[in-house]
Amino acid sequence: MAAARFSETVTGDVRDGVLVVTIDNPPVNALSADVRAGLMAALDHAKASADIVGVAVTGAGRIFIGGADIREFGKPPVEPHLPDVLDRIENFAKPVIAAINGAALGGGCEVALACHGRIAGEKASFGLPEVKLGIVPGAGGTQRLPRLIGIPAAIDMTGTGRSVKPEEAARLGLADKIAADPVTEAAQLARAVAGTPLRRTGALTVPVADAATVEAAANKVLSKARGQASPGEAVRLVRAAADMGLRDGLAEERATFIRLRDSREAAALRHVFFAERAAGKLDKLDGVAPREVKTVGIVGTGLMGAGIAVATLTAGYRVIGVEQTEEAAAAGRDRIAGMLDKAMQSGRLTAATRDQCLARLTVAADAGELAPADLVIEAVFDDLTVKTDLFRKLDGIVRADAVLATNTSYLNPDEIAAATAHPERVVGLHFFSPANIMRLTEVVDCKATAPDVLATALAFAKKLGKLPIVCGVTEGFIGNRIYSAYRREAEFMVEDGAEPQDVDAALEAWGFPMGIFAVNDMAGLEIAWAKRKRQAAMRDPKERYVEIPDRLCEAGRFGRKSGRGWYDYSSGHRAVDPQVTALIETARAAKGIVPRRFSSEEIVARLLKAMANEGSALLAEGIAARASDIDLVMINGYGFPAYKGGPMFASASPS
Repeated sequence: MAAARFSETVTGDVRDGVLVVTIDNPPVNALSADVRAGLMAALDHAKASADIVGVAVTGAGRIFIGGADIREFGKPPVEPHLPDVLDRIENFAKPVIAAINGAALGGGCEVALACHGRIAGEKASFGLPEVKLGIVPGAGGTQRLPRLIGIPAAIDMTGTGRSVKPEEAARLGLADKIAADPVTEAAQLARAVAGTPLRRTGALTVPVADAATVEAAANKVLSKARGQASPGEAVRLVRAAADMGLRDGLAEERATFIRLRDSREAAALRHVFFAERAAGKLDKLDGVAPREVKTVGIVGTGLMGAGIAVATLTAGYRVIGVEQTEEAAAAGRDRIAGMLDKAMQSGRLTAATRDQCLARLTVAADAGELAPADLVIEAVFDDLTVKTDLFRKLDGIVRADAVLATNTSYLNPDEIAAATAHPERVVGLHFFSPANIMRLTEVVDCKATAPDVLATALAFAKKLGKLPIVCGVTEGFIGNRIYSAYRREAEFMVEDGAEPQDVDAALEAWGFPMGIFAVNDMAGLEIAWAKRKRQAAMRDPKERYVEIPDRLCEAGRFGRKSGRGWYDYSSGHRAVDPQVTALIETARAAKGIVPRRFSSEEIVARLLKAMANEGSALLAEGIAARASDIDLVMINGYGFPAYKGGPMFASASPS
């Protein structure tokens, strides 16, 4: 027969007795109401036709089914509901085989689970990432998956939301076979099992698992949840699959899904999801094309520069690193190669990719080597004279249309740009350390930055797999400026009577991976101390100032690296130090402060308010484009728990 259209997004054609159903709903073949209706119509057609012995379901393009349709988020559900579609697939009289050509995520993975067989293409992946949106699978994922792959593996997949590639899927029993042409193979399997008892996933017995292994898998998920509810609920539901029949398990899963869907946690994570989609989009860049970048120069190959180099190499660019001496250049190359080796050993890179990266890398002691660079990023010492001298030198080396980017954390990039012959080609690219791991990058739109230069910086950051957030020029940009306000408020509370360990405990109980004083110790206290000393002459004498951090530094307590900071690390672990307690008490007494107690709730509320107030100032000054950008910076750069939505979201809708 000719291709049949079952809905606007679902078509089918019969190939030697098998109805091949194709979902074509760009960009990710999401399970919209139209797709769900189309699948039902396709099953109706297959049921009514005696010539059709089975069905193969696949996706158009490079994705099988990317999950729910985000356009339906927050709206009343439209029939047919996905659980009903999957129930019909699983109980269909004729075989239904999934031909997984690409990513099968969320509801897409649940469709595959309900089918009677799964053929994975070489580019396939399987995942149930619902916990990342504060929910659990709602169409059988927690009940069917353990019946196929066992409780421990299902806990891992549903509790973390991670995806698995074809080889692992086949090893687990999630994929029946890997094929270069999954559609042909799926059709062949449908013909082979037609007329025989079908393997219905929901009817399978959950494999018996060792109790200790199940407990270990659950503990691994729960230890990383940090107060987020959905991972624990996913674990509970998977474990329940061993004790409940499918119907009861599905009902419990659906009730949990609905409860979590309407929770504050899910609202926060949906906010983050949509914030990421909006990030980097500026009206003034509509229709502006980025400049072409193939070769990237990086001046400075210390830890930051080497991390930037690794991120750039793994994104496919050619990299030219520059150092001041041959010895430093050799050390820089070794540092970059070592990072690539570590990525290979951890499985993030293959040996072949590592070798290709090294083949595209040059590190030299001659800045003249930067002549062919399309983009040059400086990662040198954060000193204005050093950076302006470098950019003036680059004016005489690189092409006039090459982009120059500064990685400064605190200096004014407008001053750096003003020292160059072409300030319009200067932009800020503030990477976070380690730059090859951290996802956040602040893209600083300087006073003179040309629109296509800003567009180039954004496109480059995205190709590196970063989350680029555009900001204007201000000291510390978005993240460090808010962090300074956050730290200042924490220090006020310590001076007024809170203990550092109580502040940190309140933050960690609320969801931060680490409290602010522990973070300060990890980063090192001497950098902020040096900044305070530089700014001392300009400080308003009427402004409240806490000397306790200065007293710590004067005592040689610079944090973890020195074994002592706000805490004592001499035992190898963070411990409260009586010397710090005494130092704080002395500082309070010198100011006549009578210490008072702070509840955990007050500590968190004051710190959130300090962050949100500074964020509001950034918005009022036009430094940040949108409140959600501020939330993303604090989540991805400063440990703010994503399931709380960021400081702006949390303050706008307090719990």
